[in-house]
Amino acid sequence: MTFISRRTLLTVAGLGTAAWLNPVRAQLAGKPITLVVPTAAGGTTDIAARMLAEPLGKILQTSVVVDNRGGGNGNIAGQLVARGPADGSSLLVQYSGYQCITPLIQPVPGFDPATSLKPLGHLIDAPQLLVVRGNFPADNFADFIKYVKANPGKVNYASSGNGSLQHVTTELLKDLTRTFMVHIPYRGTGPALTDLLAGTVDFTITTPPPLLPHIRAGKLKALMVTGRTRLAAQPNVPTATEAGVPLVASSWFAVYGPTGLSADLQGRLSLAIKQVVESESFKKRAEEQGAKAVVMSGAELAALGDSERKMWGRIVKLANIKAD
Repeated sequence: MTFISRRTLLTVAGLGTAAWLNPVRAQLAGKPITLVVPTAAGGTTDIAARMLAEPLGKILQTSVVVDNRGGGNGNIAGQLVARGPADGSSLLVQYSGYQCITPLIQPVPGFDPATSLKPLGHLIDAPQLLVVRGNFPADNFADFIKYVKANPGKVNYASSGNGSLQHVTTELLKDLTRTFMVHIPYRGTGPALTDLLAGTVDFTITTPPPLLPHIRAGKLKALMVTGRTRLAAQPNVPTATEAGVPLVASSWFAVYGPTGLSADLQGRLSLAIKQVVESESFKKRAEEQGAKAVVMSGAELAALGDSERKMWGRIVKLANIKAD
């Protein structure tokens, strides 16, 4: 009878995940992984990609770089990955608005994120914050709505582009509160935030990560959160529901690859992404950004995308939202 020591058993168990990932490391040997981001630097999608890059590189023992390819409401970056090599060297860090809303308002012949990209793993989920410029004449959500109603058409808001989640969420807010505000689309959250800080626009509704430093510095005022509960990072900011407006909307960020990825490579990349998202350091960084780390399988991610496309399709039709 052969006896195996406890130390040997622990060593073998500890090497289980490493052995599982070794073929991926071999396939990527000498090749950096590029995380393609469909927005300009500074937005939540970019932040999510940079949160993933370093730990993913450590797990797969290769370099991971972030490549910002904004424009086309996400279609430029999406097509780049979908039509790129199916060897795991080019992945898309996707924003839910581009995955679920862009196809409704700016379809591209031969490309649909739902069928042209393979879901690999979910990263973070983030509700949105309504923030106004520092000198806006309202310090809470109730006074904000009163001011907007008293000044129809004189208040404007920024979004990361026509059809973005910021856009459709604000249009939903307008419908629920029966207000009229002017939309100013930008090419990404970063440029929109720059003008908001400069006072060129009045407000925006977007995810917390790029906003929190400016809120803490007193340069922006947070008036409302679109989540079901308040943010741990901003506990004094009420939800829209608490303020009497039944608005609940969140953004999510996930990783996709080309459909040509083999099932084996898809599974191994998904496992590596799952390891990152489950780590305490990633969870902590997400919470500090006003977001939540959420693990999700490829199948669950695909189902989430299908469900949200149906939900936002109604708002797009209601507000008659068109592409630029």
